[in-house]
Parts: sequence; structure tokens; C-alpha cells
Amino acid sequence: MSHHLQTIILTARPAAGKSEVIDYLKKVSDADRLRRFHLGPFEEFDDFPALWEKFEEDDIFEHHGRPRLYTDAKKYFLDDFFWTFMIEKINLAYRKRLAREPGWLEHGSAIIEFARGGEDGIGSALRTLHDDVLSRAGIVYLDVSYEESVRKNRRRFRPDQADSILFHSLPDEKMEHYYRTNDWAKLSGGKREGFIPVGAHRVPFAVLANEPEVTDHPDKLGPALEDVFARLRGQFEALGRRG
Repeated sequence: MSHHLQTIILTARPAAGKSEVIDYLKKVSDADRLRRFHLGPFEEFDDFPALWEKFEEDDIFEHHGRPRLYTDAKKYFLDDFFWTFMIEKINLAYRKRLAREPGWLEHGSAIIEFARGGEDGIGSALRTLHDDVLSRAGIVYLDVSYEESVRKNRRRFRPDQADSILFHSLPDEKMEHYYRTNDWAKLSGGKREGFIPVGAHRVPFAVLANEPEVTDHPDKLGPALEDVFARLRGQFEALGRRG
């Protein structure tokens, strides 16, 4: 068993608190992060920056009288394959990082962040992740209801920072279209921790309940993260696997 968790898949509904969790972890010293949360110095792999870049590229094409390639004029995806494309971008970035430094995860950690909705959104994303990811990964799911996701999504929007990780937001109609439902309860069986079969892998998971909200209260978030990462580590130990 490794002394730290090598790869975390951090997923949830939009605005559930993923970015706040990462922001909190960034502000903790390496020693405290390892001691309290079993994480090494970490790097993020988030599909939002790549997604936003495609919106901007389509706007450029449209400005020059060319057809949009990925989204329509209201920025809805033209093809649902785009969700798969975004996960493949994460696979590519993660594997390139491993190729540059094969021993990187012996001392560091990766946090992969994405939001998905629909009847097979999270499941499809997990099945698309490469074996190099899944063989090392555990999942932390931030649990909020759709209504809470909408509330927090509205609250965080800052029009002048719409491209930022912390302050991007979706219109209510897009929340309804893409995220009204999700498949986490089906995948997890409603449990607080356990394992999700993904291909040949049994991927450990643990759930952090964020309703009532803890991610906006650092004094509450720290203990909540200690708990969820301890439970996740316990799942790795049950498998006899490295984190």
C-alpha cells in the first residue's frame, strides 16, 4: 500500500463544491496534506478549460463567417461525443505527464475533476478513462441535490470571470438540459463508500455530503475532507491496492 493516494477522480453535479475542495487542498502545506488527506503534491486535470476553449474557438469561427465546429450559437454541444472527447483530453494529459516522469506518482498525486449528468454520464466518463488512470484511481463524489446544484451555480457566477474554474456558471436551461438527472446513485448503490466496477477494475469510492454545505466553511471542510479521504484509503486497503 502506497503511503499516499495517487489519483483522485473528483466528480459531482456542477457547482457542488469540487473547485472549492481543490482550492482548499492547494492552501494546505505538503506535510499537512499528506498527514491529513493522504495526498502528495498534486496536479489537476480538469476538462473545463478545454471545454471553454472550444466555446471560444467556435466564437472565432463564427466571427469570421465560418461554421461553428463544436457548439451551436447558444453553446449547446452539436454532438454528445464531445463529453467523451473531453475525457480523452484528460487521458492524454495524464499519460503525457506519466511519460515525462514515470515515477511522478510515487511521490505526487493527480486530481481529475469533471461534472457529468444524464442517465449514463458519470458511468460513461469512467469507462472512457484509460487503464493507466483506473489502475491508480479512487473516486470522491460530492453529493448535492439537483436543486442545491442550481442554487450554488447561480450564486457563484461572476460575468467578468466566466472562464474561471471557481466562477464559471451555466444558465438554468442548460442545467436542466444536461444535469437534471445523473447516474451516481445507480453506480454507487446509494452507499457512502465501496467499489464501482469499471471494465477490469474495481474502483474505490467515498462520498462527501455537501448539503448542508461544508465547502464554503473551511473549519467544516477540513474535517469533512479528512473523513472522506480516510474512508477512501480504507477502500484501497481492503483491496490491498496502492493508492
